[in-house]
Amino acid sequence: MPKLWNETIEEHRRAVRDAVLETTAALVMEHGLRAVTMSKIAGESGIGRATLYKYFPDVESIMVAWHERQISGHLHELAQLRHGPGGPGERLERVLEAYAFIQQRRHGHGAELGALLHRGGHVAGAEQHLQHFLRELLAEGAQAGDIRDDVSPDELASFCLHALAAAGALASKSAVRRLVAVTLTGLRPPG
Repeated sequence: MPKLWNETIEEHRRAVRDAVLETTAALVMEHGLRAVTMSKIAGESGIGRATLYKYFPDVESIMVAWHERQISGHLHELAQLRHGPGGPGERLERVLEAYAFIQQRRHGHGAELGALLHRGGHVAGAEQHLQHFLRELLAEGAQAGDIRDDVSPDELASFCLHALAAAGALASKSAVRRLVAVTLTGLRPPG
């Protein structure tokens, strides 16, 4: 087959997959995981059920694929902030604030959906990547004198991730920003 034909087919497959992921996520957020059927997803996506089953075997697998895409997007967003302008302390603050807001949005999904989405290996891999990512940024901040150096960057990264997980229980943006400020205070050099 010609290259253009292959690229067009891949673009079509990607568009169908994206439409299924977005439609399913919207339906699940509106009606709950157990109320959404493959028939409903096919109808709302504008594709046949047989076509849908060529892409995914069930609703849960669609939501896991959607979640994997969400996590990848979040990691990309955080990486852009990490490599953005400013010193290590400024970049760390932007990364931690973005992460806290991600945590706040994440907890609106409900317990059943949260249990499904966070049981996969993709979550553990992303958490390890984030731990490593933060450890490097904290070490850079410690070398610049912005971050305390009496605690290892690995321990500080764990502290940040655990502290900012609390953003999931916060209702306002100002409360999330206060949590980030308290976390940053714990990272500053003593004295």
